[in-house]
Amino acid sequence: MTVLVFGSTGQVATELRRQAPEAVFLGRDRADLTDPAACAAAIRAANPTAVINAAAWTAVDRAETEEAAAQVVNGAAPGAMARACADLGVPLVQISTDYVFGGSGTAPRRPEDPVSPVNAYGRSKWAGEEAVRASGATHVILRTSWVFSAHGANFVKTMLRLGAERPALRIVADQIGGPTPADAIAAACLRLAAALREGARSGTHHFAGAPETSWAGFARETFRIAGMPTTVEDIPTEAFPTPARRPLNSRLDCSALAADFGITQPDWRAALAQVITELKGA
Repeated sequence: MTVLVFGSTGQVATELRRQAPEAVFLGRDRADLTDPAACAAAIRAANPTAVINAAAWTAVDRAETEEAAAQVVNGAAPGAMARACADLGVPLVQISTDYVFGGSGTAPRRPEDPVSPVNAYGRSKWAGEEAVRASGATHVILRTSWVFSAHGANFVKTMLRLGAERPALRIVADQIGGPTPADAIAAACLRLAAALREGARSGTHHFAGAPETSWAGFARETFRIAGMPTTVEDIPTEAFPTPARRPLNSRLDCSALAADFGITQPDWRAALAQVITELKGA
């Protein structure tokens, strides 16, 4: 199976490189998502057996002032990819986000639950989902959350940097979700691409780490594993204002993915220990 991956240096794309070095990876120099037609042309030129879109606009706060640009990258580009995949009969795995939901309540969100994004980033990712569904391509949309790894910009690396500079940090404790290791997302994407090639049905699925926690809990575990004395003070979301609103409830119900594909939720704490070990060895 020849897999074409959009993305080259992001967290998930980097892990895909590790796990599937034989795949073809398209960075911005070869396929810029600000040019959806070029993305579609790249698929037609490569004529792959499966496509994984691991590239996206991920600057959540900046999307508030540049929503039109985010809509092109996260909405129009996946739609163009999906239409090219439909024309070639090639399956597509599209990575999406918990941010398509409004973030109220405490129950884990199921794939079929109504969406109501509260920020521009979430709206752009929802537009991409809808474009993929409308394309007629065989696909899986994989919603995930709180991605972390030893590379790229992410919460774990930020905490380790700040924890080395300050004895105490104030961290939001009323946003609850599942930190998800990028290597587990990469493995899931490869497995889904293969399953689609073998006749699996299109659909939307959720994939996040377990158990659920808050950002404050995530930070405490990071410092504990790293052996750092940094303390964490719980604060509410309103005490840490950001340009883009964040959902309070980022819990994802991942049971359908386990039932349909045998892909179970990773324990983010074990993955976090591996990431910190890798960072210490860097």
